[in-house]
Amino acid sequence: MRTWARRLLDRLSGTAEVPADFAGELAADEQVLAVGRAADGPLLATRLGLWLPAGRRVGWHLISKATWDDGLLVLIEAAETGTAGDAVLLRDHAPQRFRLTDPGRVPEVVHERVTGSIRSRHHRELPGGGAWFVQRKVPGQDGIVLQVRAEEGTDPAVLADFAAQVSERLRQAE
Repeated sequence: MRTWARRLLDRLSGTAEVPADFAGELAADEQVLAVGRAADGPLLATRLGLWLPAGRRVGWHLISKATWDDGLLVLIEAAETGTAGDAVLLRDHAPQRFRLTDPGRVPEVVHERVTGSIRSRHHRELPGGGAWFVQRKVPGQDGIVLQVRAEEGTDPAVLADFAAQVSERLRQAE
C-alpha cells in the first residue's frame, strides 16, 4: 500500500500510481505518465509506450494512428515486417478500440507521445500504390529510425529497393 507521502510525491512529479489490477511488468525506470480505465482493465501511458489492458506495451513509435472521440480510444498498431537497408518496414494491424470509462490523461498523453515521436514524414508514390516514410524517435534509444509503411497494392520489391536507397542517402547526410 502506498503512503500518502508517496502519492503526493507521485502527483507532484507527474507520476501516476500503478493500479492493483495492472497485468504488465514495468521496466525499472519506466515512469507512469497517465492511467485510464477500460472495461477490461487499465491502460497505462509511460515514457516507453502505452500498456494495453492485456498487459502488453506498445512502443510510441509503433502506434501509426490514435484517435479519441466520445470516450473511445482507437489505436492502429504497426508491426515490424523486415528491413531495407537501415529502414524498418511496417505493416498496420486492424484498429483496436478501447471504450474508456475513466480516461484520465491517457488521450492527451497518447496524442503528445505519438506525435512527439515523429521527426519528419513524407509520402512517395510508387508502382501499385505508395508509401509513407517516417523518421521517428524510439523511446529509450538514441537516434532516429526511418520507418516505411506501404499502402495496399504497392510493389514490395520496388518498395524495398527505394527504402534502402533512401536510408543510404540519409546515412550519408548525417
